Amino acid sequence: MKILMVSSEAVPFAKTGGLADAVSALAIILNKLGHDVRIVIPRYYKIDRSKLTALEGPMGVPAGYVEAWTEVYTTTMPGTENLPVYFIDHEHSFGRDGIYGTPVESDFHDNPYRFSILCHGAFQLCRKLNWYPDIVHAHDWSAALAPVLLKFVERYNGFGKTASVFTIHNLGYQGVYGKHNYPATGLDWNFFYAAGFEDWDRINFLKAGLTSSDMLTTVSPTYAQEIQTPESGFRMDALLRYRSGDLVGILNGVDTDVWNPSKDNLIAEKFTAKKIAGKLKNKTALQQRMGLSVDSEIPLIGIVTRLADQKGVAEMFAPTYGSMYRICTEMKVQVVVLGSGERWCEDELRALESKLPNMKAYIGYDESLSHLIEAGSDFFLMPSRYEPCGLNQMYSLLYGTLPIVHRTGGLADTVQNYNEQTGEGTGFMFDNLTPQSIFDTVGWAVYAWYNKRDHIEVMKQRGMAMKFGWDVAAERYLEVYKQALSRIGL
Repeated sequence: MKILMVSSEAVPFAKTGGLADAVSALAIILNKLGHDVRIVIPRYYKIDRSKLTALEGPMGVPAGYVEAWTEVYTTTMPGTENLPVYFIDHEHSFGRDGIYGTPVESDFHDNPYRFSILCHGAFQLCRKLNWYPDIVHAHDWSAALAPVLLKFVERYNGFGKTASVFTIHNLGYQGVYGKHNYPATGLDWNFFYAAGFEDWDRINFLKAGLTSSDMLTTVSPTYAQEIQTPESGFRMDALLRYRSGDLVGILNGVDTDVWNPSKDNLIAEKFTAKKIAGKLKNKTALQQRMGLSVDSEIPLIGIVTRLADQKGVAEMFAPTYGSMYRICTEMKVQVVVLGSGERWCEDELRALESKLPNMKAYIGYDESLSHLIEAGSDFFLMPSRYEPCGLNQMYSLLYGTLPIVHRTGGLADTVQNYNEQTGEGTGFMFDNLTPQSIFDTVGWAVYAWYNKRDHIEVMKQRGMAMKFGWDVAAERYLEVYKQALSRIGL
């Protein structure tokens, strides 16, 4: 198949979260399976043009009121021989710091125009290359205009045999803007309602993508069910129930070349399930790096997270409310936190660290430390309010670190709850996100550590044996692509 991935992010070029990892990893595995996959993203300011190859001639893009002129650059995805990545270069739209915004302007006011340039540009690029894909695969709200354009415009202009697939990576981000931004899409007002843009007299890019795409996917089976409920549907649940026959939940994979304790160069010592003694050396290295007392017998709990409400940070860290102070004062444990985000939470972590000798925090992001936390921790705490897929719980399992998680989304699909009678399971789960439920479930894991160590060791082995590669997900996506083509009679 010929597959065009349209995205605002792709590693290693531009990343704010798991979207970038998923787009590149899926493209790479499909490429390895022999498919003609290409990726198109914006050429943001931080992407160095000198390391790219320019395509000959400018490219006109019919977004907004007048045609915009862009340049296109290209390179090959690292680790592949023939997977091209194209960058649409439009200085007015992308020649600035930030992908969606900056700390000063968290959501750029002209994002509707910026990402219209991306989506219109994707089709213009295909014409420039004389390469017409079987599938346009758009990712999240910033690429949601692509399936709209295909259905209402491009299918009558050379893309008659192209179907669309739209993947929801996080339904909470929808691209909702004032109605006056609609002309930025370059579409006639006749399509405002038909394409699904209208949202209480505003425009909603994600809603338009959900309405107009031939097939819909999301990044775990449980999340696909959850988003069809009022509690987790972010106002899109009725539309998603209407389209339930076209919605498929496919669990994201993990890049097991990067996240693999047997060949991870960022950890203190590589290890395997059969040679798990190396894990203890990573625990020692983590304790030393974070300034904790070196003690192999005390359970070490790791946390790597965005400090945002979605991740359950209030229930862990909020002053007089969160559970972390009680965990660290009432249990014999150590806790390491790596993260950045909301200012109040960063400040509270510093305050907790000053009061608690057994809790250490690194505010910011450090790739090597994130790997060491996965390798050196005994438990990984991930109490997300909702989690479309989640990657850290899968990293944890592969590194013999037992997850403590809220039973939601991809966490429910990847972690099996501990049974203290039989020793079965791969982690510890709770159903309602409250400070008390976090405290109780951490206490349950700590109890098992001190009283059921044989169970803990077997669970580590069980987790490390799990398979989270992208090959299974890729086969599911290929099935969805075929379904999308059948939707348009091919």
